[in-house]
Amino acid sequence: MTATLIRNVHLIDPVASSVEHGSILLENGKIAAIGAEIALPEGVRVIDGRGKHLAPGIVDIGVKVCEPGERHKESFRSAGLAAAAGGVTTIVTRPDTSPAIDSPETLEFVTRRAKEAAPVNVIPMAALTKGREGREMTEIGFLLDAGAVAFTDCTRVVQNTKVFSRALTYAKSLGALVIAHPQEPILSQGAAATSGKFASLRGLPAVSPMAERMGLDRDIAMLEMTGAKYHADQITTARALPALERAKRNGLDITAGTSIHHLTLNELDVADYRTFFKLTPPLRSEDDRLALVDALRHGLIDIVCSMHTPQDEESKRLPFEEAASGAVGLETFLPAAMRLYHSGDLTLPQLFRAMSLNPAKRLNLPGGTLDIGAPADLVLFDADAPFVMDRAKLRSKSKNTPFDGARMQGKVLATFVAGTQVFGDI
Repeated sequence: MTATLIRNVHLIDPVASSVEHGSILLENGKIAAIGAEIALPEGVRVIDGRGKHLAPGIVDIGVKVCEPGERHKESFRSAGLAAAAGGVTTIVTRPDTSPAIDSPETLEFVTRRAKEAAPVNVIPMAALTKGREGREMTEIGFLLDAGAVAFTDCTRVVQNTKVFSRALTYAKSLGALVIAHPQEPILSQGAAATSGKFASLRGLPAVSPMAERMGLDRDIAMLEMTGAKYHADQITTARALPALERAKRNGLDITAGTSIHHLTLNELDVADYRTFFKLTPPLRSEDDRLALVDALRHGLIDIVCSMHTPQDEESKRLPFEEAASGAVGLETFLPAAMRLYHSGDLTLPQLFRAMSLNPAKRLNLPGGTLDIGAPADLVLFDADAPFVMDRAKLRSKSKNTPFDGARMQGKVLATFVAGTQVFGDI
C-alpha cells in the first residue's frame, strides 16, 4: 500500500484538546507519524491540505440502513457513499430493520452485505429482545460472537421491567453494552411535538419533557440493580440532565448521547407542519437546546450522532401527525455541527471528542484519535466553506433532511478509511 503524507493542515486532536498546524503520514492503513516536519519515505503520495482542518473520522452511532426489508429507502452502498461524503468513517447500524436484526444469521447477512457494498467501516448493533417486541431477550452471547457491538430495541422501550432486568443482568455477565431510548412509552405514544404553547397553537398531539426524565429514572434504577453498561441514545431535554449527572456521580456505567438535530434545531422549526422536521423524540424548546449544548460542552453528554433515519417521500408527504418520524443525517452531520463551532458554543476538539473519540471508546473500537498506530480513518474539511444545502444532491436514497435550502458552512474535502481515500478529488 502506498504511503500518503497530508501536509499543511490544522490537526484537530480530541485527546489533547488541541488544534495545531502540521503534517501526518499514513502507512499500511495506520497513522505512522505526525508533526510539524516529517521526513518523506520513497514513493509517498503527498496531499497539500491547503491549511484546512484534518480530524479523526466521525464514528456515528445509530445509523439506520434499511437492509434487509426496505432497500428502496437506503442500502449499504448508498449509506456508505453518503457517509464517506460526510466525513463519517464508521457507521454503527441500528437493528430496527424489517425483519429486526435479532439472530446471528441476520447479523451475518448484514455484515456480509456491508463489506461488499460500503466504502466505510460498518459496525452492527443487534436487537435486545426478539423482534424488538420487549417480551423475550435475544441470544446476546451468540450475537456478540457474530460481531454485535451493542444491543438495543431502538425507539421501542422495553416496557416489561422484568424482561429488561434479565436482559441487563445477562448483558452485564458478558460485558455487553445496552443502548436504550429513555422515554415513558405510554405518555409519548402518538406524540408528534413537545407539549407547550407552540404545540397547542398548532393543534398537535404532544408529550411532556417529563416523559424523558421518567424513562431515564426507570433505566437508572435498573442500572443500580444490575450494574450493566448502559448508553442513553438521545437525551433531548433539560429535565433529564440532573438525573444523568447524579447517575454519573454515583459511579454507574452510564453514558449519554444526543442527535445533531436536537443540538441545532428547536420546536419552532416545525413552523407550518414541515414534516421533514418530525423526529423521535420531537424537537424541543430553545431552552432545552441550549441546555444540551451546555451539557455537551461540560462532558455530561458524551456523544453526538446523526440518528440517520431514511424515510421515503410517500411516508413524509402526509399530514404532520401521520407522517413518519426521522431525518437523514450522514452528509449533513458535519456542516450542522459547524453551526455550533461558528456560534462559539463549542470548539472543534470538543465537537470531535463527541463525534469521534467518545463513541469509539464507548464501543471499544480503534480510532477516534490522531495517535500514532491508530487507524488512518480521517476527514479533511473546510470549516468555513459556505453552501446552500440541496437535498436533491444527497447521496442517500431518501432525501428527508430538515436542512434542505439552509445556508450552511463546512465542506468535506476528502475522507480516508484505513489510509485509502474514499471521497474527494484532492
